[in-house]
Amino acid sequence: MERSLTSVQEALQYLFSRTTGGVRLGLERTRALLAQMGDPHLAYPVFHVAGTNGKGSTIATASALLRSRGLRVGVYTSPHLVEFRERILVNDTPIDEQEIVEFVQRWTPEIERLEATFFEGTTALAFAHFARVGVDVALIETGLGGRLDSSNVVDPLAAAVTSIGYDHMEYLGHTLGEIAAEKAGIFKPGRPAIIGEWNLELRALLASHARAAGASDIRIVADQVAITDVVVDGEGTSFTLERRGSTARLRTPLAGIHQSRNVALAIEMLDAAGDPWRMSLEEAAPALADTFIPGRFHRHGKWIFDVAHNADGARVLAGTIRSVAPARPLWAVLCVLGDKDWRAMAAQVSTVVDRIILTNAPTAPESRAWDLDEVERVLVGEEMVVEVIPHFETALRRAEAAAATVLVTGSFHTVGDAMARLQLSPFSR
Repeated sequence: MERSLTSVQEALQYLFSRTTGGVRLGLERTRALLAQMGDPHLAYPVFHVAGTNGKGSTIATASALLRSRGLRVGVYTSPHLVEFRERILVNDTPIDEQEIVEFVQRWTPEIERLEATFFEGTTALAFAHFARVGVDVALIETGLGGRLDSSNVVDPLAAAVTSIGYDHMEYLGHTLGEIAAEKAGIFKPGRPAIIGEWNLELRALLASHARAAGASDIRIVADQVAITDVVVDGEGTSFTLERRGSTARLRTPLAGIHQSRNVALAIEMLDAAGDPWRMSLEEAAPALADTFIPGRFHRHGKWIFDVAHNADGARVLAGTIRSVAPARPLWAVLCVLGDKDWRAMAAQVSTVVDRIILTNAPTAPESRAWDLDEVERVLVGEEMVVEVIPHFETALRRAEAAAATVLVTGSFHTVGDAMARLQLSPFSR
């Protein structure tokens, strides 16, 4: 099949059309596509990160640390907030539109022959881009799970699992143990495994999977470091980190008690890979100032954007709001995908805001949209202060006019749609 594309919109429309078959886990199609492309994912060193929450922050932190040494760092994450190109960055610069067009033009026949999915094609695009521009190292985030995620074709310098929580249970399992097994599927024989989960039982379970995989070095971050004196404010998080006889006061621009653990995980992951990747706490301290990730307690004027998209994420978000204490009244604009635990998420958010506006995010898939009538009935019955405004932009303007601070949360769709309508770039700091 020949394709003649004239715009990035046409190319992306083609890639997104590959989502219609639903989620199809497995590595065989990605491996076959990459083999036809000359295995670009083997052309540079890689760090691989999985986990329910904390993947993006850990990768953003590691990127800042590596870039501080003048390295060319590729970052592949998902999903995006506003624009597809956010998924594929080199030193914070998104992939060029023309390269997306040329990739789709060149590889459509193989994508269709292999029946590759959107995420498999996108993963191949990212790996090819990193090889073409000559990155020194790439930081790769799993899209869904780990074991059967298409990113799991890499042979990493080190693999890290950030945390385990209830999410994507229809694919990963209905117990934390089953979910942990899927996330731990990125651990590789002869490669270090770094475990960022702090729950004693879950981190022991992840360590057992790492041993079974033949990992060369198993590091449980909670056993390697001591974190004390954590202070969260409107500008980020400060804390004292002690590891291997060295102690330093560190500060990350990312807000939240949990961000101290993400920093510790990133430092431990780089250290486990050995030279030339490891760095001292003294070297890491100034480099952390350049850490940035959009949509994670991302503040812009009176707005706070946070992509908390599961119950654990909402709990952490609520804790950060308590620490930062933004101006009141504080209202939330909330839209959660219908297959998430929206009841638990709303319960967490309701403890720290004065009112919740329930709405529909325009880009949320219709098949996964929540039922606003049901949501209102349940939440009002639980005595939460809620207001239903189905039209998204109207909901934003209502909150903006009435509140001193507006929190937008519930999903990547919700935050991305808000940023787009407010004309805020996800790259703006």
